[in-house]
Amino acid sequence: MDGSVRKPRGDTAEKILDLGEMLIQTRGFNAFSYQDISTALGIRKASIHYHFPSKSDLGAAVLDRYRSRLYAAMAGVDPDAMTSWNILETYFTPYLGYAKTPDRVCLCGALAGEFPALPPDMQTHVTAFFEEHQAWLATILKRGRGSGEFRFSASPAKMARLIFDALQGALLVKRTNGDIRQIKDVIQVFKAIVMPS
Repeated sequence: MDGSVRKPRGDTAEKILDLGEMLIQTRGFNAFSYQDISTALGIRKASIHYHFPSKSDLGAAVLDRYRSRLYAAMAGVDPDAMTSWNILETYFTPYLGYAKTPDRVCLCGALAGEFPALPPDMQTHVTAFFEEHQAWLATILKRGRGSGEFRFSASPAKMARLIFDALQGALLVKRTNGDIRQIKDVIQVFKAIVMPS
């Protein structure tokens, strides 16, 4: 959202970004090469370098686009038309979507596992994603507690960390055993914790 990454244009660049995102989510950033993209898309590596001179440039562009989509989704939430729980249910949707795939996880969750080996610009994106994500969650939780929808004793920031970390971890565990209940149970228990009985 900071606009520091050059916005690629054109169908080829978008296909490269789509595939790069999928490869990061399923393999990790350091486990694929431009040759993988070249082979999958049927284009020359020079075409990839034209749009993204280095793999670091590609990774930063993938992250920039991913964060932009998240911000657009957050901005599209109308708090006047939705309860706080409905907003959180909307927030849970991408997690449930990833859980229905064989091996995809949150992009930034995948990158967190190899954070020390990431280029500095990608580390900045991942850190910002986690901070902004949790801050947004804390705002929704604070709103829900203020309206009486939610009851919990921890601070909204700590509760946001709990749900965010639980969902990210559940996606990783689900990838190992294929059980979508890893995600559904986290959501169900969270609802039981915060919703007044």
